[in-house]
Order: sequence, then C-alpha cells, then structure tokens
Amino acid sequence: MTTVSDRPSTTAPSGNRTGLTPDRADHHVDVAYLETALLGRWAQIRRDSRAVAADPRFAKEEGLSMADHRARVLDQLKLLTTDADVLRAFPVHLGGSNDAGGNLAGAEDLILADPSLQIKAGVQWGLFGAAILHLGTPEQHEELLPAAMDVSVPGAFAMTEIGHGSDVASIGTTATYDEATEEFVIHTPFKAAWKDYLGNAGQHGTAATVFAQLITQGVNHGVHAFYVPIRETTKDGSAGDFKPGVGGEDDGLKGGLVGVDNGRLHFTHVRIPRKHLLARYGQVAADGTYTSPIDSPGRRFFTMLGSLVQGRVSLDGAAGVATKAGLITAITYGNQRRQFAGASETEEMVLLDYREHQRRLLPLLAETYAGHFAHERLLDLFSAVFSGEMDTPESREDLETMAATLKPTSTWRALNVLQTSREACGGAGFITENRLVSLRADLDIYVTFEGDNTVLLQLVGKRLLADYAANFKGIDGVGMARFVVERAADSVLYKTPISRIAQSILDSGSVRRSAGHLREEATQRELLTDRVESMVAELATALRPASKLTRANAAELFNNHQHELIEAARAHADLVQWEAFTKALETIEDAGTRQVLTWVRDLFGLVAVEKNLAWYLINGRLSGQRARTVTSYIDRLLARLRPHAQDLVDAFGYGPEHVRATIATGVEKERQDEAQEYYRALRASGQEPVSEKSLKGKATGGSKG
Repeated sequence: MTTVSDRPSTTAPSGNRTGLTPDRADHHVDVAYLETALLGRWAQIRRDSRAVAADPRFAKEEGLSMADHRARVLDQLKLLTTDADVLRAFPVHLGGSNDAGGNLAGAEDLILADPSLQIKAGVQWGLFGAAILHLGTPEQHEELLPAAMDVSVPGAFAMTEIGHGSDVASIGTTATYDEATEEFVIHTPFKAAWKDYLGNAGQHGTAATVFAQLITQGVNHGVHAFYVPIRETTKDGSAGDFKPGVGGEDDGLKGGLVGVDNGRLHFTHVRIPRKHLLARYGQVAADGTYTSPIDSPGRRFFTMLGSLVQGRVSLDGAAGVATKAGLITAITYGNQRRQFAGASETEEMVLLDYREHQRRLLPLLAETYAGHFAHERLLDLFSAVFSGEMDTPESREDLETMAATLKPTSTWRALNVLQTSREACGGAGFITENRLVSLRADLDIYVTFEGDNTVLLQLVGKRLLADYAANFKGIDGVGMARFVVERAADSVLYKTPISRIAQSILDSGSVRRSAGHLREEATQRELLTDRVESMVAELATALRPASKLTRANAAELFNNHQHELIEAARAHADLVQWEAFTKALETIEDAGTRQVLTWVRDLFGLVAVEKNLAWYLINGRLSGQRARTVTSYIDRLLARLRPHAQDLVDAFGYGPEHVRATIATGVEKERQDEAQEYYRALRASGQEPVSEKSLKGKATGGSKG
C-alpha cells in the first residue's frame, strides 16, 4: 500500500496552497490524519483491497478486444480467489469470514483496477453466490456454495427480464412443480420473459440462480429463486454448450464494461430436482404442499429481495470511489495547468485559481465527501442487519430505503463528476490514458444496475409517505383537527409575504448578518428538513382521496403526482447526506481539519439550497435578500476552500498507481515548471523579443505627448 508520505507529490506550483487571510492561516488539513479517518471502521481491509487494486495483474488494459478483455477478467476473477480476500461474506466453515460489511468495504476499490472486474466479482459472489447464501438452506450452502466461491462454477443471476426490468413481481418465467417426478419445470412462455443483461450468461456461466413464479397444485406462490445448471462443463473446466432446453444469446459489445459477458437466457420446460428450489423462505414438499415461515406473500417477496440489497450498497460505494478518482485527476491537473495571463504580466494563472473552475469542481468535491460519509452509515447499517446484530423487519426496511436513496444519488453523481472532470481537463481529459472517458463509459450502466435510479427514488418517496401516514395511526378527531389547523397556519405563514418581510427586517440590509445565519448548522438543517417535510405533507394531502377512488382513478391520481414524489425523495437524499456529514464532523478531532471539513459541509448544504432556490422563494422559506446571500456565501466558501482543494483529494488515499491518469502524476507540473524556467531565462538573457503590441502602445503614447 502506498501511503501519503511515500506517494509522489501532487503539490501544485508555489502559491496554490497558500493565500489564506491571516485569520484563516491556522486552518489546515492534516492529510495523513484525514486519510486514516476516511478509511473508517474497515481500515485494514481497505488498505489490503487498495493493494490489490494497485497490482498490475488486475489493472484494466485499455484497447483490448471484447474477447480478450472477457478472457482477462475471467482469469483475474479466479486469481482473486487465491491472491485476495474476496470471500469474507461467506460462512467461516466454508472458507469465508462471515463479515458482510467488511466484504463490501473491501470490494469497492476493485473498481480502480477495472470496473469490469468489480462487476464480474459482484455477479459471481454478490449476486449468484449471495442468492444461494441468503435464499438457500444450510444444506444447500454445503452443496452449492463451494463451487460458487472458488469459481469452478461461474454463475449468472437470472432475475431481470426483457419485459419486466425493475418490476420483479411481474416476471413471466414459471417454475411449475411436477409431483410425479418431484421436479420443477422452468419455462419461459414468451420472449418478453427472456432473462436479459445477465453477467456470466453470455459466455462463461455454467449455472444460474433463476427467479420464477413458483406454481404448485395450481397455486402461484409468487417469485422464488432456483438453482439451474445452464451449460455443460468441458474437460478443461470451461463452459461448453447449453444444457438441453436452455437457450440464450450473447448481448455482444456494450457501451462499457466490455470485460463482462452479459447475455440473455430462456428455458423450454427445463427440469430441475425439487431440492434446487432455494428454500429458506419457501418450501415445497414431495406431494406439492407449499409452506413458508412468512405467511404474507407480499412480505415474503420483499424479504427475499431485501436479502439481496447488498448489490445496491456495493454500487453506492464503488461509484463513490470512481468519483474520487475523477476529482483527484481534475483537481490535481487544475492545480498545475496554467492558462492565460492574470495579475502577472509574466506568469499565467493556474486553472483552479479561476472562480468558475472552482465553481465547477469544489461543489462536486463537497458532494463527494457528503456521499462518502453517508455511505459509511449505510455500510454500518448493512453490517448490523446481516451480522444479526440488528436484524429486525424495521431495520431491514430502513436499510432498503437508505440503499434506494443513496445508490441513485451516488451513481448519477459519478457520471456528472467524471464528465465535468473530463471537460475541466480539456483535451487531456479525452485521452484514454487519463482514464476519465473510459471510467464514465463503464459507470454509465450503474444508474440502471440493481434497479433503475428513478424507480428506486419512487420507492423512497413511497416510504416517506408511509412513514408520514404512520404518524397518524390512532390519532383521534381532535388531534387530526389540530394538525389540519397547524398545517393551515403554516401555509398562511409561509405563503404570504409575512415571513419574507420578517427576514428582511431581521437582516436589516446586512449581507453579513444573512451569511451568519446561513452558516449556522441549525439553519441549514431547518432548510433541508423543512423542504422534505413540506413536500411529503403536500403529497400526502394530494393523494389522500386515492383511498376512496377506483383502482384506475387512484392510479391516475398517483401518476399525476409521480414527479413530486421523486423530487421529495431527492430532497430526502440531500438531507440524509448532510446529516451524515454533520455526524461525521463530531468524530474529527484535529481542529484545523474539522474547520475545513465544516466549510465543505456548509458548501454541500448551501449548494443544495441554491439548486432549489425557486422552491424556497415560492414557498416563502427565504426572503429575496437571503436567497441572494446563499450564492454570495457559497462564493466565499469557494475562496476559503481553494487553498485546501489538493489536500482534500490527497486525503482520499489513492496514489497514481490507483488513479492511473498520467496528468495526475505531476507530469503537468514538470511541463509548467519547464515552460516558466524557459521564459525566466529568456527574460534574464535580454534576448526576449519585444511584442508588436507593446511597440504600438509606446508609439501611441509618444504621439499624445
């Protein structure tokens, strides 16, 4: 592992870390301290994982053909089983560590080696293997897990169908029990029910966990998972032809993740033994009798899917790592690349000294820190649930909601950061060796992996509405009447100029007073919380008539308010991240680092407010003057954070061997230093040519005299 002290310096040219006003001179970032703090609870696991990510044997080779890239990634996957600790989530007696949280913490950095490898590993162990682990019985673990763990059986996770991507409950594939032979018959009745976009299905997979409607004795008991061999295994251990009744196609070349062999599968009356129903949550006896420890079909379905939530948690973490890599490249380059003359007649300005460049990158840096701290809380919750420490229906529901909140946020952010970083690096950002373009291409699919982001936010919005409704369970008529009066009073207060006038009087024309108010933690919390609560309350009011409408009319009413539902979920995501960041600040003991991170937190919160100023103004939460102050205070924060930008990305703890972008290795600083030295020597020699422009200026000045 390369540490802060022995990494090649990415320090910008002289002056780019200074510029602090005297009263800010004691504020600094202790990079080594912050790096350790960011490693968090699973610090050593992450250090080990970063060593693997830096190993050239696992690095992506740009420009490989699809066939060669797939073969390389499969070989790397098998190498991971012997040269890296990638099986932590599995039972101890089978060679794992029974450490679900540590497993995901260690898996995230694989994206820096090759996103195709990270996803291929996720398919093999986080989906195929995890389905056996979480949906199977102990006996099935003994029989099926060892081959999944050592990749002697590469596996696919066959849930998604062409016709029902995110709507898993409506999939068309069936598994009908035949009492005479004690077998399930797996069947794909129409093409829209083909399983598609499945990693390992295109070429390498020899088995799959297939999700299908379980039918026995004429009753459909809903979606369950089945272990289904799909290809023969050749003498050399590789995948051969499809098994009888199994068919499929290779998805071919994709826009990214070329090293993953995605494909589609279909089944024509494929028979599997009864014991290959993964039977933790549903069992079928030899005579066809169905039993389950969970009586409610709906709760059973969500429990089964909830046990596979780790995919979303993992994508949230991996997207955050890719985001950090992009910012390391863009900020390091922006701290060294010079362009256009500024205050000096002889030296060009560093890109990151331009305020617009700061506006492009530093708010994204603040978002990345907020996302990091939110992910750590998500990982803690995931570990608590899957270790059994806090495994209750309520905590599982909280985990699913938080994962559905953060995965869309982080994956969309990754695309935005990588594109902005690419542009901020100009033509250099478009060169493959600087990795930004290929990383963005590989991460594009993350926004629809493990659930389409917009659909996930809709689930979050529904949870917010459910929690809102739960607050009124058992409330009597007097209590409800009081609530209605209070909401009405709130509406009058906020939707008339009263509160805006009050703010303006309080501020008395003082920008400083407005800024002082905005930087208060309580103010930021109130602004972010109030937006969520108000949006949910308005939605609940608008949707309340649905309970008395026909199904069709209720669906239409809900559809008419779908956008507001998703916007409420986005507002909730802002609040979750801000709260996670604020909580993390309490753990930062170094005073200078804590102050700088507080500015970063403030930047995150106020940029979230600035993006939604229309809502705050329309709903009377901010006066016009205070709304203007939001932007002016953000500008002040950017100036404060400018000297610390390099330290903040260095503290992520990734060296050139991880980022693998030539322009982030210090080469640009060398070029700039060489250019500056050339011109300094030329001026000192007295041989520097005189510009025509200066001659004309002298001539014009002379004639006026």
